[in-house]
Amino acid sequence: MPKIVDAAARRQEVVEAVFRIIATDGLERASLREVADEAGLAVGSVRHYFSSSDELLAHSFGVAVDRITGRLDEARENLTRLVPGTAEHREGVLTLLGQFLPLDEERAVDACVWMAFKNAARIKPFLAAEADRSHRAVAAVVGWLVMELRAPGEAMDGDGHLGLVTEAERLLATLDGLTMHALLQPEWMTAEMCRDVLSSHLHSLGQSETTH
Repeated sequence: MPKIVDAAARRQEVVEAVFRIIATDGLERASLREVADEAGLAVGSVRHYFSSSDELLAHSFGVAVDRITGRLDEARENLTRLVPGTAEHREGVLTLLGQFLPLDEERAVDACVWMAFKNAARIKPFLAAEADRSHRAVAAVVGWLVMELRAPGEAMDGDGHLGLVTEAERLLATLDGLTMHALLQPEWMTAEMCRDVLSSHLHSLGQSETTH
């Protein structure tokens, strides 16, 4: 009796092969043939699930976005259950922001894939939709967090909205910089160093620095 293939599981195997290739050799090597070899499949088998390299890469980018935003949503939900100003809340904020960063092997691969796809989207129109979705999702979480971390009773003057946007962009720039630095210089920009930088940044937003 022929073995029944789980299509969703097989597609995920192919995507994981894409991620491994990007993390070790870069996005340009992620052709259908290279991905098939990495996944231990025939090229025809990969084409059964993805008709072209563009379709495969766009789908893989979407999976990376879903992984990271899924972790963000879970960490955000957990944070809403904590009391602001407490040590637990401060740790929850760092946990939330840590979902962006390559603080362990899984997040390092996801961050590497995420950055590679975002950069490629500049010149590959078929990746633009996922790049836009990823930016909007991340900006929404960061914007929400900046609002949450405003000093108690802080008034919103005429420039209040602009100030919040500026702070959100500053935090986004910090996260992007930390991610890139940690991927390129992991021996220096360790998980502990990333947390120290984030703690310092949060202090400037009115969030007391967390004690490790």
